[in-house]
Amino acid sequence: MKIRIVIGHLTLDAELNDTPTARKVGDAIPFKTPFNTWGDEIYFTIPVEAELDESAREEVEIGALGYWPTGQAFCIFFGPTPMSSKGRIVPASAVNLIGRVKGDVKRLKEVMEEDEVVVEAS
Repeated sequence: MKIRIVIGHLTLDAELNDTPTARKVGDAIPFKTPFNTWGDEIYFTIPVEAELDESAREEVEIGALGYWPTGQAFCIFFGPTPMSSKGRIVPASAVNLIGRVKGDVKRLKEVMEEDEVVVEAS
């Protein structure tokens, strides 16, 4: 499923994987909500419940979209978090990989002071 992430002036295209958790997230779209940051991660609570699944990882790549069961959160990884070490992007705890941002995800640094995120089908 193709989605669009909009924060302030920035619009990023992304794609959700074909996994049970990603399908649950896709079914719950659209979202318009305040977001939090944790290092170079943007995350926000969504109305989806899922346990860790076969896609779960404790280390992710730049541009990864994750679902964090502990906080029922949609996560966008665009650089190191406070738990990261050199060259590694480490979430607070394991996340299900639910998709990937297309394009320059590092541009999210430009909009970290914005108030809300919109995630919609594209």
